[in-house]
Amino acid sequence: MITIATKDSRKVETGLVFAADLGGTHLRVATVDRNGGIYSRRMQPTPQAEKASEIVRALVSAVHESEQNTVELGGKLTAVSVVVPGTVNVAEGVVVKAPNVPCLDGFRLAAALQSELDWPVVLENDANAAALGEMWRGAGRGYQTLICVTLGTGVGGGIILDGQLWRGADGSGGEIGHIGVDPFAGVPCTCGSRGCLEVYASATAVVRMTREARPRYPNSVLHDTEELTSAKIYQAGRDGDELAIEVFRRMGVYLGIGLASLINVLNPEMIVIGGGLSNGWDLFENHMHQQVIERAFPIPARRVKIVRAQCGDDAGLLGAAQLAFAASAG
Repeated sequence: MITIATKDSRKVETGLVFAADLGGTHLRVATVDRNGGIYSRRMQPTPQAEKASEIVRALVSAVHESEQNTVELGGKLTAVSVVVPGTVNVAEGVVVKAPNVPCLDGFRLAAALQSELDWPVVLENDANAAALGEMWRGAGRGYQTLICVTLGTGVGGGIILDGQLWRGADGSGGEIGHIGVDPFAGVPCTCGSRGCLEVYASATAVVRMTREARPRYPNSVLHDTEELTSAKIYQAGRDGDELAIEVFRRMGVYLGIGLASLINVLNPEMIVIGGGLSNGWDLFENHMHQQVIERAFPIPARRVKIVRAQCGDDAGLLGAAQLAFAASAG
């Protein structure tokens, strides 16, 4: 069943878009109006599929269920927008590479969906969509040049310059997680390089660094934790555990190094930090800011606002919806 948001159904917009955020773990979907109001939402496990057709089937089913719900509210779907974790050729509607959903590699997802549905379909990278969502309805409202950094299982990024999403020449722009912050002595990254920001500032990195450092902190409560997660490590840090505090200090240092490079190159008005690991803000914020102050040019470093995201898990859905409305207006 789709869970209905607490929104007055008597005021439902007649034109809603279906937005889907396809992650490696969860598929989140929602119907959204032109003001960013969410009328219904649903979350389910992402199919662990060997064939792209299984992903298409799950998305089509979710669209039809949302359509039925929208009609019951007196509204009407006008477009479908899907964001995925990977490189996307937006113009062709092709998923070029999706490491967490490999069955979609090279797949024409937009065309496959449109052949099953009655609405135009928009496809985009999830981190790009999150940046748009935060600019539209979140921390970035009122700003035109901003960077969104998503700290989750990996590190994602979206760049907006003068109000326009910057995708790069081949659609792979904004891979902030693969800025080199310790390239010579660094930890190997799944991308094939070493010392990427992702191996120091992601939830996965926090767990790895905690395991590596445990022998130096014999009194840490994290020795007794059977299944380490970044959330448990953060809570230990809140409770004063020295190992957890040190891991988040290190994470903040590397994050600050990466942000300083972005500030020097792009001179943004704002950097928005989102993703699940941003919940550890109070443990890494000061260390992050210190590196920015020490490494970035003074004027852009003083100008930029570095803030926490406000949209949470809805950022990608809102960005997807905004893209759909923009496409239909064009």
